[in-house]
Amino acid sequence: MFLHVNDMLLPESQVRAGLTVVFEVEEGDRGPKASRVRLPEGVTAAAVAVAPTTVGLASAADEDSMCDVLDADEYLREVTEILLAEAPSLTGDQILQVRAGLLQSAKNHGWAEG
Repeated sequence: MFLHVNDMLLPESQVRAGLTVVFEVEEGDRGPKASRVRLPEGVTAAAVAVAPTTVGLASAADEDSMCDVLDADEYLREVTEILLAEAPSLTGDQILQVRAGLLQSAKNHGWAEG
C-alpha cells in the first residue's frame, strides 16, 4: 500500500530509507495518507542520527525536493499514463522499453521500490 505523508513529528534530517517509524493512517483526497509520523516509543533521536554526508535526502532549507517513494507497479502505472497522454503515437513495445528504463532509473535514485 502506498501512503502519502501528511505530517511528520520528527526532523527530516533523521528520515532515511529503512527507518522504522509509527504513524496513523487517515483517508485523504488522494487516498490513504500517513499522519503523526514519529519514532517508535523508547527510540531516541540520537539512536537514529546519521551524518548528513551519508544521507541522500534534502537539507532542511530545501524541503520541497523530498519526494514520495512509489512501489514499482504504481510508478509504472503513472509512467504509462503520462506516455499515453503525451506521446500517443508510441507503440506498445516502445512504451515497455521506456518504462523499463525509467523504472530502473527510479530504483537507482530511490524514487521507486520493489
